[in-house]
Amino acid sequence: MSESDRSDRAAAPAQPLVVFTPSGLRRRFPERTTVLQAARTLGVDIDSVCGGRAICGRCQIAVAEGTFPKFGVRSSGAHVTDAGEAEARYAARRGLPSGRRLSCQARILGDLVVDVPAESQVHRPVVRKRAEARAVTIDPVVKLHYVEVQEPDMHDPSADLRRLRRALAQQWGLADLEADLEVVRGLQPALRRGKWAVTVAVRKGRRIVAIWPGYRDKIYGLAIDVGSTTIAGHLCDLQTGDVAAASGIMNPQIRFGEDLMSRVSYAMMNPGGDREMTEAVRGALNDLAAAVTREAGVDVEEVLEVTLVGNPIMHHLVLGIDPRELGGAPFALSADDAIEVRTNEIALRLNPGARAYVLPCIAGHVGADSAAVVLSEGPHLRDDV
Repeated sequence: MSESDRSDRAAAPAQPLVVFTPSGLRRRFPERTTVLQAARTLGVDIDSVCGGRAICGRCQIAVAEGTFPKFGVRSSGAHVTDAGEAEARYAARRGLPSGRRLSCQARILGDLVVDVPAESQVHRPVVRKRAEARAVTIDPVVKLHYVEVQEPDMHDPSADLRRLRRALAQQWGLADLEADLEVVRGLQPALRRGKWAVTVAVRKGRRIVAIWPGYRDKIYGLAIDVGSTTIAGHLCDLQTGDVAAASGIMNPQIRFGEDLMSRVSYAMMNPGGDREMTEAVRGALNDLAAAVTREAGVDVEEVLEVTLVGNPIMHHLVLGIDPRELGGAPFALSADDAIEVRTNEIALRLNPGARAYVLPCIAGHVGADSAAVVLSEGPHLRDDV
């Protein structure tokens, strides 16, 4: 090689590094290579049937924002070309979710971490974690009660809520019930649409959490296992205990790190990184809830109870707790008790009165998922070791 050749090679700028998740495949590519072409070169699974003409919309990707020490990459939406006319036409015609780009149109300008969502993959992962059927005593925390309420008149102008409580006490023996504000807001329309007959959901025999006009005999609970790679959900009929639907999705946090400690490192090295991961996993939980209710043919507002388990880091991130203390000795948990919250406190779009019960973690590296297994299998009830 001549001296001039060596000089030219030394002066040549490094090509951008592109990392695809969840596959982890990566390579450097010349600037202005389309993301779709880079994916095809690496064998990354991205769907496309229109030949890169921005017509089918199946090649959608999301460009991650932030620094990824594991890959040695600082990724940004500014590291791809702006959307052009073809992409704008597709977005106007069929819509493009916030943060999404068409990989056939986005050209590489700098280092990138590119997330390929499940719906953009040709061989979409089918994530299942089977629920073991077993005999259980059905005693749901939320129960339905059908009541007929006395209409108001000039001789008894008491409030609708007072007369509803009176009816529940007389017909079901439920006294001194409290009521969620959402229930109070919807009470009068429900009573009048139901011609003074309504179905009331009462939680723990103490609190009215939902009300519907007329007669209803179905409400549902959602059991969710938040794993570091996959999230599995089972929709259960709270009256019978039957599993009405089950589904699973990839955990979108994988773009922040393929393993748990990588995600803790991301939170340590990127201010607000924990909030990014919390937002990502909560979005996935809402997608999962929509999927299982759609499969069962029910509305998400029929879900009144959620049970959540996960390893300690997933537990903290779902609840919006910074997991950085779990990244080093003595691996202190923020809390090791069971936690009960309204689902809207963790941004789950279900019935406004729904509650989430999060099982306790056992230790810094022994999570609520392990507690659930112990509770389910009951080894303490057996004589054998």
